[in-house]
Amino acid sequence: MAETNRSLALIDLALQATEAYDRPDLSERLRATRRRIADPDIRVLIVGEFKQGKSALVNALVNAEICPVDDDISTAVTTVVKYTSGQPSVTVVREQAVDGQGESREERTDVDLGDIRRYVSEAGNPGNRENVSYVEVRLPRRVLSTGLVVVDTPGVGGLGSAHGQMTMGALPTADAVLLISDAAQEYTAPELRFLSQAMALCPNVACVLTKTDLYPEWRRIAELDRGHLTRAGIAAELLPTSSVLRQVAARTNDAALNEEAGFKALVGYLRDRVTKQAEVMDRRSASRDVQSAVEQMSQKMRTELEAQQDPGNAELLIARLKEAQERAENLKKRSARWQLTLNDGFGDLTSDIEYDLRDRMRSIQKEAEERIDESDPAEIWDQFADWVHTGVAAAASTNFVWASQRARHLAGQVADHFVAGGQAALPDVDRISSRGLGGQVNPMVRPDMERYRFGQKLFTGIRGGYGGMLMAGMATSLAGLAMINPISGGVALVLGVKGVKEEKARLLAKRRNDAKTAVRKHVDDVSFQVGKDSRDMLRIVQRTLRDHFQELAQELTTSMAESVKSAQEAVRTVTTDRERRIADLEAELGRLAALETQARELVAGDPQR
Repeated sequence: MAETNRSLALIDLALQATEAYDRPDLSERLRATRRRIADPDIRVLIVGEFKQGKSALVNALVNAEICPVDDDISTAVTTVVKYTSGQPSVTVVREQAVDGQGESREERTDVDLGDIRRYVSEAGNPGNRENVSYVEVRLPRRVLSTGLVVVDTPGVGGLGSAHGQMTMGALPTADAVLLISDAAQEYTAPELRFLSQAMALCPNVACVLTKTDLYPEWRRIAELDRGHLTRAGIAAELLPTSSVLRQVAARTNDAALNEEAGFKALVGYLRDRVTKQAEVMDRRSASRDVQSAVEQMSQKMRTELEAQQDPGNAELLIARLKEAQERAENLKKRSARWQLTLNDGFGDLTSDIEYDLRDRMRSIQKEAEERIDESDPAEIWDQFADWVHTGVAAAASTNFVWASQRARHLAGQVADHFVAGGQAALPDVDRISSRGLGGQVNPMVRPDMERYRFGQKLFTGIRGGYGGMLMAGMATSLAGLAMINPISGGVALVLGVKGVKEEKARLLAKRRNDAKTAVRKHVDDVSFQVGKDSRDMLRIVQRTLRDHFQELAQELTTSMAESVKSAQEAVRTVTTDRERRIADLEAELGRLAALETQARELVAGDPQR
């Protein structure tokens, strides 16, 4: 908190300077930085497979029974736990569409703490029929007082489901991700895949092994998990915990039991790795923006000082400044290289992402149809549906990770082209690309698969055999045989069996076609929603980058114009006033240099500045 106050004090000092030197364009950027740093929220996502102890971990971490925990019922709605210095409170947040604007706004409703289960659990809110976006809980807890915000994500379906993969879109906005897995078994393939993707999108990823009190072999499982992480190239810390022991230790104030519960290490990780790193990033942002503002303000004064000290070279100085002003003006034109890179790059990126998603979904659909053709969907549907959900979710999340990485790389290219041979300050692209997989995708619907039961077989056989017996009996009656004879009986048997087999084959073909239709519909739904989310995310990033660099170009243009004006005025300064003006300029530059020194000292101790 002290470091945050230092950053805010530095920005306030820089704001005073921008107001004194009449640079409202620089003031706006500094105010935006101040608002971002003043927001204390440090988001920690709690994610994991179904029934791994996520909600219990949140309850134990904040020492309060806020997230419903049940052996059979899972969490259906995201729960956001924040700090308050007052009384505990619960707010239900819903998204409401704004008519005619294509946008939405939040509708917040305060409810009693005891009613939280009604909104967040699958039992109280099945299928999220209450249309809740998330539930916000505020508690007076010291662990949250540093700005820590704990987000308990839904556990319906687990990481491999389409529902579970919706958390992927929230990863870029998170300061940390905790993957929760209990000590009953070692890591699964979906968990390792999720960790790899999370490492690409979030600066801090840790693994929490829960329920160590239930499984005596948890140490062996922990070693196996560490081996899996090493082989997968995932540099994530593994933290064994027991929520039950933590809650008992909190009630009895038992320090030794609290140590055994493993939460001391978890809280230490959140404090030392997550909170402190967020403070480092805030300091770097404040230092960078203040130094940039000082450079812009100093430009005019240095130019005038140079012209005052050497009036004979003022014309040459003015000519150089006008060239720089023209270059700054060119940066605002649509034909500027950075503008072309931005527009063409995001056009190509959108096309590549859409093609990649279609290709992945088409491969899943093709393999799914091959599996359907090799079996009876009615017999394998549960396992088959899980496989489809896992494959579709993995394809969607991989596509989103790739889109985010490509957008980050393209943002760097735009910055390089904006300032040839140098670096321009980038907006926080990870924070921008927060939309991700935000839409709801329903699970694949099981088609009505009619089974061929014994009664149906008997009826089909009798119907086919009866017709065959009549035809054969009428034909043999011409030869003087009775209507029912061995020949007509044999024909009836053959045609009856044939009818049963044909009907069985017809129903199997129908089940397969219905299953393929269900797969196609599900794949189409996911492709539509994920494709829209990806396009929206890329469009937001593009617009933010465009506005960011246009503002920088305007700042440069303003600085160059004022520098030219000050140099021209310096030429007209009478000799008697020149020494006084030089002294004033040197004093002003000294004050700005002191402000720049404070900005550098703010990050002096940070590694890899």
